[in-house]
Amino acid sequence: MKVVILAGGFGTRISEESTIRPKPLVEIGGQPILWHIMKIYSAYGLTEFVICCGYKGSMIKHYFRNYAFELSDVTIDLHSSDIKVHKNGVEPWKVTLIDTGENTMTGGRLKRVAEYLGNETFCLTYGDGVCNVDMNDLIVFHRKSGALATVTAVHQPGRFGTLGLMPGEDRVRGFREKSNEDGAFINGGFFVLEPEVLDYIDGDETSWEREPLERLSREGKLAAYRHRGFWQNMDTLRDKNLLEGMWRGGNAPWKIW
Repeated sequence: MKVVILAGGFGTRISEESTIRPKPLVEIGGQPILWHIMKIYSAYGLTEFVICCGYKGSMIKHYFRNYAFELSDVTIDLHSSDIKVHKNGVEPWKVTLIDTGENTMTGGRLKRVAEYLGNETFCLTYGDGVCNVDMNDLIVFHRKSGALATVTAVHQPGRFGTLGLMPGEDRVRGFREKSNEDGAFINGGFFVLEPEVLDYIDGDETSWEREPLERLSREGKLAAYRHRGFWQNMDTLRDKNLLEGMWRGGNAPWKIW
C-alpha cells in the first residue's frame, strides 16, 4: 500500500522556519518531521511513498537525493567519478517526489499524483503531524467500514484550563486543566482511501478538506477512526518546540520504531 504525503504548502504560521525551508523539512531531533512521519508508516511495513512537493520542493528532492549517500560508507574515485558503496544503513524506502505546483490546493495535489497510485487502496496524510496511531488497526477498520474514505479523528491537543462560570457571576465555580477529551473530534489526517475518491476532486483549485470530504460525508462514504492516543501537528513554532522537547526528553510517543 502506498502512502501519499502532502508536502507542498507554504507553512505561513511557522514562518520563522518556513522562510528558509519547506515545513516538512523543519527538524525535530535533527531529522525533518517528514522523516518522522515516514518512520511511523514504515514501522508497519508501509515503505512506498509519494511526496506531493510544492513550495521549495527542490529542497525536499535534494534531501532525499543525498540521504542515502550521507548515511553510507563509500569510496569515491575522483578521476572517474565512480562511487562504490560499502555499507548502506538507510531504510528500505521507495520515494516518488512529484512537483504538484506551488499554489495548488490539497485536493489538487492529490489529483496530480493519481497516476502514481494505481487502482488500489492507499494512505494519505499531511507533512506536518505525528501520532502513535496503530496503522494496521486503522487499515483493518477502513476495510471493514466499507467506506471510500476513512479519516483519523482526534481531539485537538489542549492548551488552556477550563473555568466554570455562571451567567452574571464573577466567582469561578470550578477549574479544570484542559483535557484532550474536551470538545469535538477534528480531522487528524492519516487517511485510508479508495482510488474512487479521486473522482471527487475537480482540479488544482479543490481543497481536499472542503468539497471532496463534505460530499463523501453527505453520501455516507466517509468513516472516522477515533484515535484517543497521541497526536500533534506542527503548525506553529510553539508546536515545533513542544515536539523537540519531547524528543530530547526521551518522551516522544510517536517514536514507535
